[in-house]
Amino acid sequence: MLKQTLYFGNPAYLSVKNKQLVVKLIDSDEIITRPIEDIGIVILDNWQITITQNVIASLLENNAAIIHCNNAHLPVGLVLNLDGNTLQSQRFKTQINASEPLKKQLWQQIIKAKIENQSLLLKSQNKDIKRLQVMLRNLKTGDTDNYEAQAAAYYWKNIFSNYLPNFKRDREGDQPNNLLNYGYAILRAAVARALVGSGLLPTLGIFHRNQYNAYCLADDIMEPYRPFVDRAVFNYLKENKYCDFLDTEAKKYLFQVMQDDVMFGKERSPLFVGLTTTTASLVACFEGKKRKIKYPTIC
Repeated sequence: MLKQTLYFGNPAYLSVKNKQLVVKLIDSDEIITRPIEDIGIVILDNWQITITQNVIASLLENNAAIIHCNNAHLPVGLVLNLDGNTLQSQRFKTQINASEPLKKQLWQQIIKAKIENQSLLLKSQNKDIKRLQVMLRNLKTGDTDNYEAQAAAYYWKNIFSNYLPNFKRDREGDQPNNLLNYGYAILRAAVARALVGSGLLPTLGIFHRNQYNAYCLADDIMEPYRPFVDRAVFNYLKENKYCDFLDTEAKKYLFQVMQDDVMFGKERSPLFVGLTTTTASLVACFEGKKRKIKYPTIC
């Protein structure tokens, strides 16, 4: 079932009654309810939001992710279920015991899927993708030639060139880096939620191994999904031209990425649901039942 992403940018009081999230909007006294079981992500983006412990516990029991934003309105914290799967302990063991050759094979698959989606997005804009196709043909186990970085350099040079010919991908850089940062943060939270739901440990990565990063595996698994955020940012630029300020309209536009259709072969699925397909296939790889992670392609 497709879960809802709820964004709260105004003062509100959140409580629970009869397994319903009850939202009282302070400015208007309007009351809105949503079934707890239908919620996948909650984004708290206002200093005047009051949320009860019952709300937090109920959301986590239903494997919802709670994102906290700072005074710059950017995601700064993520709360996830501590026990998201009945087989969690067993799956932790298979994840921890995964061999280095398996991890290298998985990383090769991840980078292949990422470059393929980057290629499809550039192709939809009538951009030359021959260089990326050569990289895909020569991609080795573990990406020892670092084609991920080489592909990224070519990709970022071309993806927004219709509107921003001098664009450089930099977290602290000019627009639309602000949109990319926000979209990736939401995607990362959704991936972490899917990993926990599949009984995996988001901290223990395949390639990302920064000791200060609590979501290394999420950063690994989200790579082929990044082009879906990039496409949304491209379309937003096409409609709005400028996005120096990350306003509510821009955020809502990026939230819709979770509902975007993705293709697993001939099967169509919302991206939010597709994340679970991917993480479940990763479990099967760790358990030796399958040899390939399932990733979608851009429609």
